Amino acid sequence: MPTHGSLTKAGKVRSKTPPQKKERKPAPIPKERNRGNYVKRFILKRKSGQNWILP
Repeated sequence: MPTHGSLTKAGKVRSKTPPQKKERKPAPIPKERNRGNYVKRFILKRKSGQNWILP
């Protein structure tokens, strides 16, 4: 089975990049989150999940 690139090159770029601090994002306010979910589910009629089938 052919590979995509040689294993000798694996991980070279990631090891060279300097580590960065993660930015913490605050969780959305529950009222806003619930409103967004309502709009998505009932107003726009979107189903939940990744594998839903288009009507």
